[in-house]
Amino acid sequence: MALFDLPLPELERYLPELDEPADLDEFWAATLAETRAFDLDVRREPYDAGLTLVDVEDVTFAGFGGHPIKAWVTRPAGSATDGSSLPAVVEFIGYGGGRGRPHERLAWAAAGYVHLLMDTRGQGSRWGSGGDTPDPVGSGPQTPGFLTRGILDPAEHYYRRVYTDGVRAVEAVRSLPGVDPARVTVTGGSQGGGMTLAVAGLADGLAAAMPDVPFLCHVQRAIAVTDADPYHELVTYLSVHRDHKAAALRTLSYLDGVHLARRATAPTLFSVALRDPICPPSTVFAAYNHYGTLAGSRPERAIEVYEFNEHEGGGGFQLDAQLRWLAGVLGR
Repeated sequence: MALFDLPLPELERYLPELDEPADLDEFWAATLAETRAFDLDVRREPYDAGLTLVDVEDVTFAGFGGHPIKAWVTRPAGSATDGSSLPAVVEFIGYGGGRGRPHERLAWAAAGYVHLLMDTRGQGSRWGSGGDTPDPVGSGPQTPGFLTRGILDPAEHYYRRVYTDGVRAVEAVRSLPGVDPARVTVTGGSQGGGMTLAVAGLADGLAAAMPDVPFLCHVQRAIAVTDADPYHELVTYLSVHRDHKAAALRTLSYLDGVHLARRATAPTLFSVALRDPICPPSTVFAAYNHYGTLAGSRPERAIEVYEFNEHEGGGGFQLDAQLRWLAGVLGR
C-alpha cells in the first residue's frame, strides 16, 4: 500500500471538527449505571496451561446487562498469595478474534504484571484460537460483521455493550488479589485500540492507556478514505439502506473513539502506521490530537509512527516500546 492519507506534518496538526452529541456524557453515565446495578460477580478458576512460571486463571465477570464475559488472567507464579501488589494490564482484542489460549500472550505476565485478556462477546471465529463469550442480544438488519449491528440506535448498538464490558474488565481486575487498583493500564490493537480509547474515556483512575492503530475513530473520515472492512461494512449497509445515513452516523457518534478520547485523563502511548488501509492514519491522529482535551490538565501523550507499515503497525517493536514506556510511567 502506497502512502494515501495526509502527509505526516499535516497529520500531526490534524484537528477535525467534532460531531459529538450533546448528551454523550449522560448517555454513558446512564449505560454504566444500568450495568453496575448487576453484581460484578467475578468468578475465578485455576487453569492448568502447562506453565510453571506463570499462574493462569479462567475468569468470568458480569459485563453489560449482567452478561457473563470470559477472560484469561495470567500473572507471575505465586504472586496472588505472596503479599504482592502488582500493576495490571487489561488487554482488548482485535476485530474477529477471541481470547484464544492463555499461552499465546505471556509478555505482560513475564514482565511482572497481572494481565487480564478480555474475550470479545460474539467474536472469536475469524482468526486466532477462538473465543468463548456469546452476545445474547439481537439486532435489526445488518451487514455481516459487527459495525452495523444495532446501527439505527446508540442504545442498541453492539459497541455500547462491548465498551461497557471493557469498563467492567477494569473493575474486575481491580478486585483480584495481588493487584494494585491504582496501577491499571488498558491496551489493545485495532478494535482493541478503539476499545482502549473508549475505556480510557469512561473508566476512572487509570494509570495509562496504550492504543495501537485504533479502530472506530473519526468514522466519517474513515468511510471517505478507505474501502477496507470493517469500515466498508457501513458503506455496504448504506448502499442498500440509502435513507439511513443520518441515523447511522448519529449512532456512531456516541461510540467514536475521538469523542471518548477527549475525556481520558491517563498518560497515553499511541501507535499509527502511515500505510494502514484499515485504520487510516488521519483517523488515528484525530484521536491522538484530541486525546485528553477535556481533562483538567492534559495528560502526557506520545505516539510511535511506523512509516512503512500497514495495519500490522509496529508488531514486536511496538510491544518493546510499550514495555519500556509503561515502566517509565509507573516508575518501575
